[in-house]
Amino acid sequence: MTSEITLFVNPTAGSGRGARAAQPAASALRDAGFSVRTVLGEDADDALRRAREAVAYGTGALIAVGGDGMMSLALQAVAGTSTPLGAVAVGTGNDFARALGLPIRDPAAAGRLAAEALKAGTARAIDLGRTEKRWFGSVLASGFDSRVNDRGNRMRWVGGRFKYDLAILAELAAFRPIPYRLRLDGGPVTEIEATLIAVGNGATYGGGMRICADAVMDDGLLDVTVVGDCSRATLLKVFPKVYKGTHLGHPAVTVHRVSSIELAAAGVTAYADGEPLGALPLTATCVPGAIRVLAP
Repeated sequence: MTSEITLFVNPTAGSGRGARAAQPAASALRDAGFSVRTVLGEDADDALRRAREAVAYGTGALIAVGGDGMMSLALQAVAGTSTPLGAVAVGTGNDFARALGLPIRDPAAAGRLAAEALKAGTARAIDLGRTEKRWFGSVLASGFDSRVNDRGNRMRWVGGRFKYDLAILAELAAFRPIPYRLRLDGGPVTEIEATLIAVGNGATYGGGMRICADAVMDDGLLDVTVVGDCSRATLLKVFPKVYKGTHLGHPAVTVHRVSSIELAAAGVTAYADGEPLGALPLTATCVPGAIRVLAP
């Protein structure tokens, strides 16, 4: 294994925490005897190109510094390769790192953990979800939650989590159940009306909301959480339960474990790891052991 490690940095993550986090993470890796090279990009496309070049040139590991958006870019660079992925989670949501039991907003600890895993050769194989366009590590969202994302992204006049609280209220006022067509593991097509359908390789999205609470990242399956047709009043009761994962016991909620799902609905944008994928339809497949991560 080469001793050169690549730090893949988003300098704007977490209101500038990405840039500040790179230094203590790099120091921890250097203290462990590794040479550290930092990769930034002018934009997401340029950053991904540079990360893929680092992987192609044989870097010992790619360690993403930022939030879930940066982790998502890093997945595109390392999936299907032998290059291990580390995470220095300093963004807003940090769902990917949280699912792996990695330090949150503690870059020095994250750097030390990555160094220990590299020295011990204990990189852990986990699954990824795969669509026609993108790999994902945590959750693919569609329906009410993705419409909240759409609306929140359009709210340029307000920032932070407050804009998503406003977006939730606005979407609740306008919400109607969505007609979906889905096919699980190549079986028959089912037509249902639902509030949302989430496809989880990991358990959480949105900074710890346990929408696919029982998902396991190395079981070779995706957890599909379907919140059925329900009234606004029921949705207001069910949605807060997502933070603890207790919504799974509600009669309006069903869960399927599958290796693949085909999902279609008119006028619905899908998001994966918080990043827009584009309009449905799409097919998502679990790819077992798609990457190795520097995690416990």
